[in-house]
Amino acid sequence: MALPNALYSPYGAFELKRKYQFNFLMGTVITASFVALILITAWIIANIGGEEEILDLGPSVVIKTVADLGPPPSIAKKPPQVKVDQPQVAAPKVGIPTPVADDEVIDEDVVLATRDELAEIVAPDITTSSEGGGDIVVDIQDDDYLPSPTEFVPVEIYPEMIHYETPPYPRLAQQAGIEGVVHVKALVDKTGNVRDAMVAISSGTAALDEAAVEYAYKNKFKPGIQNGRPIAVWVTYKVNFEL
Repeated sequence: MALPNALYSPYGAFELKRKYQFNFLMGTVITASFVALILITAWIIANIGGEEEILDLGPSVVIKTVADLGPPPSIAKKPPQVKVDQPQVAAPKVGIPTPVADDEVIDEDVVLATRDELAEIVAPDITTSSEGGGDIVVDIQDDDYLPSPTEFVPVEIYPEMIHYETPPYPRLAQQAGIEGVVHVKALVDKTGNVRDAMVAISSGTAALDEAAVEYAYKNKFKPGIQNGRPIAVWVTYKVNFEL
């Protein structure tokens, strides 16, 4: 049974197909009108405005080459230069120091001679001459100099221990179960023998310290070297007493 025509009306895709051309035309007209209104408003503002003020920037500068541009400005801000007056210092007095007694010392600003100035000083000619009535004999004794424990001795190669004599454990300290570390300071001569020894850092137990120092003289070292020659120097090593 068919429905009456009064109750039927096109809807959905049929209605959209019938009206989309009209809607597209109205959107285009509205958009074109809006753009034209903006352009007309800008033209009116540009023509009815007052005369523009012309700034006088002076004569123009013509740059013909890249060299005319000059260096670019620095980005970093340099601190302002502060003028500082140079102190007035008296000219140094050049001379060779002469040893004098303490009560004869004069407090003056004396500058030592430079290396070049000392090189210009000619040393005396030590030669044998038959005219002087006698020969000049240079007698410089090469003694086995032993430095003190607190004296600094420059050395290129320090002594190296090649034989270590282990000291026996003190009987009383062993029975009491006492352990410790003794730092021994020994004087090694040019032949590598220990000429003197003392306790640098004590273990806290006199028996351990005495045993370490007593057997320090039985150790053997490779002597220290300075300027290609053996030299006497103090060294420090540790002696561990462990049960």
